Formats: sequence, structure tokens, C-alpha cells
Amino acid sequence: MAVIYDRVALIGLGLIAGSMALAMREAGLARKVVGHARSPDTRAVAREIGLVDRVAETAAEAVEGADLVVLAVPVGAMGAVAAEIAPHLKPGATVTDVGSVKQAVIEAVAPHVPAGVHFIPGHPLAGTEHSGPRSGFAALFRNRWWLLTPIEGGDPAAVERLSALIRAMGANVEAMDAAHHDLVLAVTSHTPHLIAYTMVGVADHLKRVTESEVIKYSAAGFRDFTRIAASDPVMWRDVFLQNKEAVLDILGRFTEELFVLQRAIRMGDGAHLHDYFTRTRAIRRGIIEAGQDTAAPDFGRSPAAGETPKP
Repeated sequence: MAVIYDRVALIGLGLIAGSMALAMREAGLARKVVGHARSPDTRAVAREIGLVDRVAETAAEAVEGADLVVLAVPVGAMGAVAAEIAPHLKPGATVTDVGSVKQAVIEAVAPHVPAGVHFIPGHPLAGTEHSGPRSGFAALFRNRWWLLTPIEGGDPAAVERLSALIRAMGANVEAMDAAHHDLVLAVTSHTPHLIAYTMVGVADHLKRVTESEVIKYSAAGFRDFTRIAASDPVMWRDVFLQNKEAVLDILGRFTEELFVLQRAIRMGDGAHLHDYFTRTRAIRRGIIEAGQDTAAPDFGRSPAAGETPKP
């Protein structure tokens, strides 16, 4: 494939940024990729494994001369990073992000973006429970959705150029209003993660079931809850704080649904339970038919996979 950006700066070197670096290198989409991470240990690992062409000591140094800057830090840190790099951004450059919340990121970042620099908020709907510079892999974005929430008055040509990069990394691109994005993600990602953390917490506090029993007898449901709950705690802390209105809305609706199911179980209403599970099962089939997961046993994950992330 042809080069799309001459120089790319990745601020943050975790799963998403690392996977972007590997995908761009595999497809020849950027001539040079420079990276920066706040942690010296992360920078050292990135250098050791050759994750990017050069690891910079500061975010300001990393963005010098970059055509594309990707903010891949927790959403709570976006504003501070934007303020740090703003004086060093190249005129005509594009700044994007990979945060799971969009309205809060726009409010934090947009005021710092200089005139003549294009800000295009984004969110790849891809990931694993792994984090850190060793967790990335080039195939992470294949057949996944990458949502863009362009701000009013943005340059369509800059949006199309970024979209071309995203498609070249294997993802599908769709534009969406920021507020709607945050509501959709509250349903499909944020609240499910909160429920997973809660269920693992319940098991931890239930003294009638010992920790060894929880670990030893984990069936598929609890095992998959713990997989989700293994995600980066800093990232998810910031997501819930920055998207609290949408999450609280969906959590309230979830609680109402839970009360209905609780009553059906108490009253022995098998017909209601059967109808409810039939409707929700159809949604699972739709996800598989859309190519967003597999019907393979154990969700396609091998119990012997160890530390190797699976696409």
C-alpha cells in the first residue's frame, strides 16, 4: 500500500498505539513512526522490542514535524497532553485520539488545538484485556469498527485521509455524533464492563465461597467476567468518570430489567424468562453474523493461549 502519512506520532504506547504501529509498519502506511509514553519503563520496553522507529523522551519532542498525532492515553489525561503538545504541532497536521469517550475528550482537547491543525476525535472498537507495549498486534483492527466524531467546521479532506489510514489497517470507518457515540458505548462497552467488575467484586466479598473455589470452579460465565474485569483500571476509572451521565442512564435501565427478571424468578414465571432469553439470544446471533465475534467454542479463545493475544 502507499504511504498515507509521512510521519506519525503516537502519544501513549499501549495496546492500541502498539497495534497501530505494527499495522502501519506491516502495510507501509507511514515513513516514520515516533512514540512517547509517560513511564520510563514503558519507553524502555518499546525501545527493546523496536515497537516504533524512535522513542521520544517527551510528548512535545514526539510531535515535532508529525503529520498525524494520535493521543492514546487515558481520557482523563487527554487535556494535559494536548496542552503540552499544542505549541509544537506542525501547521496542517491532524490530531486524533483513541479514547472510549468522545464528548469529554472534545471538551478537553479542542481548546488547545491551534488554528490550522485538524482535530478529528476517534475511537477504535477493538481491544483485549491486555495492556502495555508488548500487547499490540497488527491484526487487532481487522473487521472492527473505528468511529470518528468530526467536529463542526472540520476539513473533510483531513477526515478522508485519516479514514484511508484506518481502512488500510483493516478497520471499517463510520462517522457519528459525539453524544450519540457516548450513549452507544455506554450500552455496548462501558456498562458491561462495570457489571463485570461488580460481579467479580461480589464473588470477592461472598465469604461463603472461598477464593480457591471461585478460581477452581469458574464456569464460562464467571471466567469471561474476569477476563473483562482484567482490563486497565486507570483507563476504566476515567471512562466512567468522563461518561457518567450515559453510563448512569444505562445502568438505571439495567437495574429496572434486573428487577423484572428477579420478579419472574421469584414468581416462577418460566414463560417470561424463556421469551426474554430468546430475544436476547437473537442479539448474540446478530453479533456473530456481523463478523464481530465467532461462534467457536470458548468464544474462539484457546485456554492454552497463555499471554499471546488473539485477534
